[in-house]
Amino acid sequence: MNFVQWLNSLDEFLYELMSWLVFYPLTLWRILRHPLTTMRYAEDQLRLEQECQYRATVSPPVMLILTIVLIQGLGLAVDGSNAIIGRRHGLASLVDDNTTLLFLRLALFGTFALVLAARKVHRSAEDLDRDTLKPAFYAQCYAISPFALLLGGGLSAAAHFRGEVQLAGLAAILAAFLFYGIVQIRWFRQALRQSAWRSFLDASIGMIVSIAATVTIALLFA
Repeated sequence: MNFVQWLNSLDEFLYELMSWLVFYPLTLWRILRHPLTTMRYAEDQLRLEQECQYRATVSPPVMLILTIVLIQGLGLAVDGSNAIIGRRHGLASLVDDNTTLLFLRLALFGTFALVLAARKVHRSAEDLDRDTLKPAFYAQCYAISPFALLLGGGLSAAAHFRGEVQLAGLAAILAAFLFYGIVQIRWFRQALRQSAWRSFLDASIGMIVSIAATVTIALLFA
């Protein structure tokens, strides 16, 4: 690669990077206002040619990654270095800097998206494979982004020394699970064309399995 080609590739990277400052809040606002429509959009965009996908939004996996980066950045600004980085026993010794902590958080929140996407495909008439799982996973990456943002902020606030900040943190955690749970129930009901009770059951099973998996992983690094 010559110098001109390197500059061109840097130009594209810089534009993509800066465009996230516009499209990240726009995408987050779309998810909050119309979560099911945005999740359908995530699935529908995969039917287009790759260069035409997600032209008006941040793509779902990138949306989740940017959300985790934002959570970690806010945590560093408020609390400083995370306590897990300083630990040296068990699997916690693998998390020795903020980059590996970022990957751990991505794995934890990505587990939610993966489990609920797999649950949806399993409950449908489709066989579970890479092609059928991907649209559901992309839809879940959008759904989990505001959940992760509220939950991450709520957990940081709940650990604060001031009582009113702790209460605000607990409220944010409750709002995160309430929002995410309602979205999942509506998504299962719409995607599978089934009753509200069956959708509530599917969403509950998916969330319980996700929570159990993430808690297990988190305990291994505690």
